[in-house]
Amino acid sequence: MASATVGLLLEKISSKDKDYRYMATSDLLSELQKDSFRLDADTERKISQIVLHQLDDPSGDISGIAVKCLGPLVRKAGENRVVDMVETLCTRLLTGKDTQRDIASIALKTVVAEIASGSVAQSVVVSLTPKLIKGITSKDSNMEVKSDCLDILSDILHRFGSLISPEHEKLLNSLLMQLNLQRAGVRKRAIQCLAALAANMSDELLARATNIIISSFKNTSEQPEMTRTTVQMIGALCRAVGYRFGPHLCEVIPPLIVYCQNGEHDDELQENSLQALESFVLRCPRDVSKHCGEILEVALYCLGYDPNVDGDMQKDKDEDMDGEEEYYDESGNEYSDDEDVSWKVRRAAAKCLSGVISSRPEMLFVLYHKACPKLIERFREREENVKIDVFNAFIDLLRQTGTVTKGSRDLSSSSPLYMLQQEVPRIVKSTNRQLQLKSVKTKVGAFSLLKELVIVLPDCLSEHMSSLVPGIERALSDKSSTSNLKIEALVFTRLVMASNPPVVFHPHIQALTNPVLAAVNERYYKVTSEALRVCGELVKAIRPELVQSPSFNFIPYVQPIYSTILKRLTAQDQDQEVKECAITCMGLIISLLGDQLKRELGVCLPLLLDRLRNEITRLTTVKAFATIAESPLKIDLSCILGQAVLELTTFLRKANRALRLASLGTLNALLIAYGDKIGSSSYESIIIELSSLISDADLHMTALALELCCTMMKDKRHHSYAGVVVKERVLPQALVLVKSPLLQGQALQTLQGFFTALVQSASTSFDILLDALLSTARGSSSGGGPASKQAFHSVAQCAAVLCLAAPDAKCSSIVSMLINSVENSLGQDATQLLSLLCLGEIGRRKDLHSHINLEGVIIRSFQSPSEEIKSAASYALGNIAVGNLSKYLTFILSQIDNQSKLQYLLLHSLKEVIARQSTDDAGKVDFKGTDVQKILALLFTHCQSEEEGIRNVVAECLGKLAILEPGKLVPALKERTLSSSAFTRATVVIAIKYTIVDRPQPIDMHIKPCIDSFLMLIRDEDRHVRRAAVSALSTAAHNKAVLVKDLLPALLPLLYDQTVIKKELIRTVDLGPFKHTVDDGLELRKGAFECVDTLLDNCLDQIDPSSFIDPYLLSGLSDHYDVKMPCHLILSKLAEKCPSAVLAVVDTLVEPLERTVTTKMKPDAVKQEVDRNEDMIRSALRAIESLNRISGDASSRFKAFMNNVVKSGPLAERYNAVRHESDAVVTGDIMDMS
Repeated sequence: MASATVGLLLEKISSKDKDYRYMATSDLLSELQKDSFRLDADTERKISQIVLHQLDDPSGDISGIAVKCLGPLVRKAGENRVVDMVETLCTRLLTGKDTQRDIASIALKTVVAEIASGSVAQSVVVSLTPKLIKGITSKDSNMEVKSDCLDILSDILHRFGSLISPEHEKLLNSLLMQLNLQRAGVRKRAIQCLAALAANMSDELLARATNIIISSFKNTSEQPEMTRTTVQMIGALCRAVGYRFGPHLCEVIPPLIVYCQNGEHDDELQENSLQALESFVLRCPRDVSKHCGEILEVALYCLGYDPNVDGDMQKDKDEDMDGEEEYYDESGNEYSDDEDVSWKVRRAAAKCLSGVISSRPEMLFVLYHKACPKLIERFREREENVKIDVFNAFIDLLRQTGTVTKGSRDLSSSSPLYMLQQEVPRIVKSTNRQLQLKSVKTKVGAFSLLKELVIVLPDCLSEHMSSLVPGIERALSDKSSTSNLKIEALVFTRLVMASNPPVVFHPHIQALTNPVLAAVNERYYKVTSEALRVCGELVKAIRPELVQSPSFNFIPYVQPIYSTILKRLTAQDQDQEVKECAITCMGLIISLLGDQLKRELGVCLPLLLDRLRNEITRLTTVKAFATIAESPLKIDLSCILGQAVLELTTFLRKANRALRLASLGTLNALLIAYGDKIGSSSYESIIIELSSLISDADLHMTALALELCCTMMKDKRHHSYAGVVVKERVLPQALVLVKSPLLQGQALQTLQGFFTALVQSASTSFDILLDALLSTARGSSSGGGPASKQAFHSVAQCAAVLCLAAPDAKCSSIVSMLINSVENSLGQDATQLLSLLCLGEIGRRKDLHSHINLEGVIIRSFQSPSEEIKSAASYALGNIAVGNLSKYLTFILSQIDNQSKLQYLLLHSLKEVIARQSTDDAGKVDFKGTDVQKILALLFTHCQSEEEGIRNVVAECLGKLAILEPGKLVPALKERTLSSSAFTRATVVIAIKYTIVDRPQPIDMHIKPCIDSFLMLIRDEDRHVRRAAVSALSTAAHNKAVLVKDLLPALLPLLYDQTVIKKELIRTVDLGPFKHTVDDGLELRKGAFECVDTLLDNCLDQIDPSSFIDPYLLSGLSDHYDVKMPCHLILSKLAEKCPSAVLAVVDTLVEPLERTVTTKMKPDAVKQEVDRNEDMIRSALRAIESLNRISGDASSRFKAFMNNVVKSGPLAERYNAVRHESDAVVTGDIMDMS
C-alpha cells in the first residue's frame, strides 16, 4: 500500500466524524490482513501509534476494530515496535482509568495470542512478565487490575511458559500469595496461573510448590473458603503436571475422601474434592492404583447424595409408578430450591466414576459388582444434567466391557458379559421409565445407552422388546421429538433388529411399520437415511424364510413399504446418503418380496438400472443387484438383464477398485442364477475384461475373477464356448500368475479350481495343460528365467489337482513319469525339485503304494547337494506317507533310527505326517497306538539334540501329535518341564505352543489345568527356556486368551522383567582388529514386548497400563531398533485404548521419541542401515501421531516437541505422510463398517 494511501487512511481515522473513523479503521484492518501488505519503518510507527490511539476511542465499535488490528499488526511489525506497543498497553492496564484498563487488557490478550514463537515472543514476555508480577503483588493495585494481570499471565504461561524460566520462582511466590486473598475470582485466576506455571516448572521448584500447597491443605484451622481454594489448587495442579504429582497422593487423598463423606454442609467442598479425585484417577494412574477402591466407594456414596429427597420415599414412588402406563414426569414437577446445589456434587461424582471406569479396565469385575447397580438406580436422578452424566458413565462401562471382551461371547460366571447380562432386566426397566418422560434430552441419553448395550451384548433384549417398542414408537411419532431423538431411536432399532431373531419382532411389526415409514418421509436427510436402513431390517424380519406357508403374514406390509421406498428412489433432489440407502433397501425388497411385486418390477427394475448408469450411485446399485441375483425367488430380470450385464462388464475396466470387486461378485451371482438367459457375446465380453484383472498385484480381485471364469466354464449351456475363450484369453495370464512368489491362500485355491474347470470344459487337452503348467516352473524360454520357490509349490498343487481330475490310468502314468524324472534328472535341479513336490502333493491326496520303491527313490534325493531338493524330498516323503500311513510311516521311523546323518530331513517328513493328521479332517486316518509310542520315544530322544533346528522340528511334531493324542502327550510334556536339561525344557514349552490353535480342540481341557507349569518357566535360569515360555504365552494370548487370563497376575511381573536390558547377557567378542558387542537378550526383550502387544488386544482387563508404561515401555523406547518397533506399536495401541494412562506420562515419552526421530546416520552407512533407520522413524512418527490425537493441551512439553521438531524442519513432510496414511486407515475402517 502506497505511503499516500496510508496517510489518507490515518487522516480519516483522526476525523471527528465517528462514521469516518469507523470506516477508516475497518479499511486499515483489511489492508493489514493482506499477505502482500508490507510495512516500512515510518509506516509501522504511524500505524502502531494510531491503532493504540484508536483503542481509547469513545466508540466501542471503533475500539473493537482497533483490537482486531493488533493481531495482523504484531505479526508484521518489527520486534522493537511490538515491545513498545506492549509496554504502552501494560502501562494503561496498570495505571489507566477503568475504561482504558478494560480495553488494554483485551488488547494484551490479543497480542499474546497472535505473536509467533521466536525472538519476538521472547522479547515480549521478558518485557511483560515483570510488569504483570508487579501488578499482581503491588498493594496499590485494585482487585480488577489483579484479575486482568492474572488473566494475561495465564495466557503467557500457556503459550510461552518455558521462555520465562528465570522468572518462575518469583512468579510462584507472587501467585501463592494471591491464594490467600478474600476475593474468590482472584483466587480462581491465581489457581489457573499456578497450574499453567507448574506445567513448565523444574522438578525442584514443583516439589517446593506442591509441599507449600499440601502444608496449607493440612492446616485444619483454615476458613472453609480457603480450604475449597486449596482443594481446587490441588486438582488443577494434578491436571497440569500429571504423573509428577503422583508421589504426593498418599498425603492428599485421605483428607479429600473425608471431605466427600462428611461435607454435607459444604456442597462446594464436596464437589471440589471429587473433581480433584477425578484428576488423580486420570492423570496419575500408576500412583493412584492403591487408592482406586476408596475413590470408587466415595464416588458411589456421593452419586446418591441428595439431601432434599429421601431415598426410601423416592424408591416407594418409583415402585408405585411401575404399574402406571404413563410414568410420572419428574422434569416438570421436581423439587425447586434455588439454593440447592447438591446436584453439583452428584455430577462431580458421576464424572469421577466415569474416570475410574474408563481408565481402569482391570477393575471391571469390581465395577460390575459395586458401580453397575448404583448407576442403574441413579437413572431416576431428578436433575437432567446429572442424569445425562450418569448415562454417560454407564455408557463408559459398556464401552470398557466391549473393549475388554473384544467380540468374545464368553458367558461364564466370571465374564463381564455374564455380569452385564444379569443386569439387563433392571437396565431395561429403568430406561423404560426414562423413555416415558417428556424430556427429549433424557430420551436421547436413554436410547444412546440402549444402543451401546446392544453393541456389547447383541442378543440381550429379545425378551424385553414388548416393553421397549412403545418407547420407540413414541420417540418416532411424538410431535415434540427432535431429529437427534429420532436418529438415536432409529439407530437403536436397526441394531436390535439386526442382532435378534426375526420372530422376536413379529408381534411388533404393526406398531413399528407406520412410525418408521413416516420417518422415511422426513425432510432431514439423516433421519431419512437411518429410517431407510431400519426398513431394510424390517423387510428381513417380516419374511425371514422364503417358504410357501410362512408363520407370519407379511403380505399386508409389502405394498406400504414398497410404495414408500419407491417414492424415495424416484426423487432426484435429495442427499447422496438417502439415495444410496433407498437403493439398498429396494434391493432387499425385491430379493425378499419380489414374488409379491411382479407387476411392480417393470417400474422399479428400470429405475435401478438407471441408478446403475449414474456414476454417483452405481457402486451401491451393483451391490443391490448382487442381493437380488442371490435371492432364492429367482426374480424375473428379463427386462434389464442384458443391459445390466453390459454395464457391469464395463465397470471391470474402471479405476475404482471397490467398483470392480463389487461388479465381479454381482456378475458371478447373475451368471449362476441367470446364465441360461445371457448370450454368448456377453460371456466373451466378460472374459476379455477378466483377462486384464488376473495378476499378483491384487490377489483378492484375481481370486474373484478366476471364480467368475469357473462359473462360466461350468455353465451347461455355454461351457464349451466359454472354455475356448478362457483358454485363449485367461490361460496365459493364469500361467504367469502361477509363477508369482506372492500367490497363496484363496487365490491359489481358486486357481486350482480354474485349471480343473478348464480341463472339464473339454476345451483344453489334459496333457497340453499339464505340460504348460510344469513348463512355467522349469523356466521355459517364454517364461523368462527360473521360477521362485513358492512358484514350485503353487505349480505342484495345481498339477496334483489336475492329475486327480484325470482318469486313474492317466494319473498313474503321470506319477510314473514324475518318479522317472526324479531318478534321471541329474543336473536338472528345477525338474527334480518340481517332480518331488508334485509327487508329495499327489501322494497326500491319493495312495501311491502301487508304485514300487517310491520311498527309495525319494530318500536317495536326500543325498543331493542342493538344499532345496533335500527339503522337497523330505516334504514329498512326509506327504506320500499321509496317503498310506501303514506302509510309509514305518519306513520313516526306521530310517530315523538308522540314518543319523539324515535325521533332520526325516524329522521334517515326520512333521508333515503329523501336521496333516492334525489339520486334515477329510479322509483322516488315526495313528495306531504302537505308532504313537514309537514316535514319542523317538521325539523325546531328540529333545536334547545340540542342533536347534532338530529341536524346533521335534517341538512342532510333539505339539501337533498332542492335538491328536492329548491324554498321552500333555502329561508327558508336563513331566519334562522338570528335566535337568535346558534343551528339553525349552523343547516341551515350544511344543505346548503348537497345541494352542485358534479353533476349539479337545486338548484345551487337558492344557488348561497344567499350562502354568509350562508358562512359569518364564523365570527359568536359561534364556532359551525363557524365550520359549514368552513365545508360548504370546500364542496362548492370541489364540485362546481364556487359558492364561487367570494366570496373568503372576505372569505379568515376570514378563515385564524380560523387557529389561540385562548386562549379564551382553558380551564382547574379540575379532582381532576390533571388538564386537553381542546382546544375547535382544530376542528375548523383543519377544516380551510383542507378547505384551498381544495381551493388550485380548487381556486388557488384566493389565495395569500405568505400571507397564513407566518404566518398562519407556526403557523399550530407548532400546535397540528391533525392540523400538514393537514398542511404538504398543504405544499407539495404549493411546487408543488407555489414553488417560498415556497422557499421565506423555512428558517422559518425549525424550526417547525425540532421540529416535532425530537420529542421524553415519556418512558411510550402508543402504540397509539407512532403510532400517527410515522405517524406525516412520514407526515412531505413527506413535507420535497417536499421541497427538489424544494430547489436546495436556502437555506443554509435548506440544513444543510437536511444533518445534515434528511439524517443522525435515520431519514435517514425513509426519504429514504418516498422518494422511493414518487418516486413510480410519476412513477405510469407517467405510468397511458402513
